[in-house]
Amino acid sequence: MEKVTTGFIGAGGIARAHAYAINSLKYYYDDAPEVVLHSVSSKRESSRKEFAKRFGFLKAESIDDFLNSRDVEAVFILGPNKVHFEHFRHALEMPDVKAIYLEKPVCSGREEEEKMAELALDHPEVRIQIGFQYLQTSGVRAALELWRSGELGKPIHFDVKYYHGDYLQKSYREKRVTRLTTAPDGGAMADLGSHGISLLMAFLGNDLKLYSAMQGGSFDDVPSGSDLFSSISLYEPQTGAVGTMSASRISSGSGDLVQLEIYAEKGSLRYSSLHPEMFEYYNEDTGEWVKKIAGSDYSPASTFPSVHVSPGWLRAMVHAHYLFFTGKNDGSFIPDLAHGLAVQRIVRETAEHLKNFREKI
Repeated sequence: MEKVTTGFIGAGGIARAHAYAINSLKYYYDDAPEVVLHSVSSKRESSRKEFAKRFGFLKAESIDDFLNSRDVEAVFILGPNKVHFEHFRHALEMPDVKAIYLEKPVCSGREEEEKMAELALDHPEVRIQIGFQYLQTSGVRAALELWRSGELGKPIHFDVKYYHGDYLQKSYREKRVTRLTTAPDGGAMADLGSHGISLLMAFLGNDLKLYSAMQGGSFDDVPSGSDLFSSISLYEPQTGAVGTMSASRISSGSGDLVQLEIYAEKGSLRYSSLHPEMFEYYNEDTGEWVKKIAGSDYSPASTFPSVHVSPGWLRAMVHAHYLFFTGKNDGSFIPDLAHGLAVQRIVRETAEHLKNFREKI
C-alpha cells in the first residue's frame, strides 16, 4: 500500500472537512493509500497548533517553514480565497510535491488566472484537483452518466441554484467577515455559485459564456461589492443552450440547497441536494418521469456503513479524496485546473457585470 505524506495550508472549517475525509478513506476503500498527516500551517500559531493536536497532524508550522519542507508530497490549499494563487505558486516549487488539492475559488483576477495556467504547464508532473466535491455526489455522478449517453439529446435551457440563508443573521455575518470581501474574492457567486457553475460545466463543457448579472439584498455591515444574492445569465455557444445560475446567502428557510435542471430536445433531468442519492429524468419517447436511485454507487464498491445508507455531502468528499490520492479515474468527472480556471473566469466576469449593475441602479 502506498504512503502519502500530506500537509494543509489552512486550519479553518473547510480544513476540518478535509481532515475528516482523509481519515475516513480507510473505512470505505481497501486500496486507499496510507495518508500521513504531516504538517498544518495557518496564519495564527494558536489555530494551527490546536488543529494539529485535534486532528492528528505531526507538526504545526509557519507558512515559510511549511513551504520549505522536503517531506510533504500532497498539499491541500485551504486558506482564504485571496491567497490561493500565492500558495499554489509556492506549493509547485516544493521539491517533493506530487499532487495539489486546491479549494475554490482558485484565484483572484485575470492576471492570476493566466499565470496559474502557465505555472501548471511548467509542472506537468504535479497532479492538480480542484475542490468541487459536489461532482462526486452519487446522484450527480449518475445523472452525468445518463447525460453522456446522449439519450436526452441536445440541451435547450437550464437552471441552477445554490441557496442558504445563514447570512440573514448578523451574528453569522460577524463570524465570517473574510467571506464578505468584494467579489470576485468574496460574495455568494464566488463562494457558492462556483459550485453551481462547476456542475453546469460538467454537463455542458467549459465554454459557457456570461451574458448578464444582477444582485439583490443589502446590509449596512456588508460591502455593496460583496453580493449576498446574485443571478447570472449564461449561454453555451456550441449548442445554443441558455439559462440562469443564482447563488444566495440570504434565502430564508432554504437550508443548504443545490438544484440543477437541464431541459433538452428529447427529455430533461433534475437533481436536488435534498436527495443526494438520486436524480430524476423525463423521456419524450416514453412520456414518463423516472426516478433513478444511485444510492452509494461508488467504485470500488463500498459497503461501509451499509449499501442502504444514503450518501451525503461528506461521502462525496471522501470519494473526491480517494480519486485525488490514488490518481484513479472510475469514469467520474474530476475537476482539473482547466475546469477550475473556466469556473473562475465566470466568477470574475460576474463581478465585473455586478459592478455595472450597481452603477446603473
